Amino acid sequence: MPTKGALTLDEFIPLYEHSLASQHWHAVDPLVHDDACVTFSNGTVHVGKAAVQRAFEGNFAAIADEEYRISNIRWVHRGSEIAVYLFDFNWSGRVGGRPASGSGGGTTVLHRNDDGWRLLVEHLGPAAA
Repeated sequence: MPTKGALTLDEFIPLYEHSLASQHWHAVDPLVHDDACVTFSNGTVHVGKAAVQRAFEGNFAAIADEEYRISNIRWVHRGSEIAVYLFDFNWSGRVGGRPASGSGGGTTVLHRNDDGWRLLVEHLGPAAA
């Protein structure tokens, strides 16, 4: 697992997807900015890396055998320090021992510094109409 952010924009998405699939925060941590803000599709907002960590670890604990996929990636902006993309997501796993799944759309803002590209903002919601 990485100790720094992704070196290139093209590395970020598959690395992030793989890190989430591990269901271990230590794999995701290097890809998340200290000032990250994540909004889940249920409307909960998590501001700051510590809050994002608690939220992700809560999901990891609640969803067994989770598979998370990012698809239909559309780059809105690819700059030297900021990048933005839109995407579709779907997940499946077991919650309380029963099969569960969900899907929707998302927007991500990435920030690059000396440590590479890191997730600054992620907003998950219903799929676009």
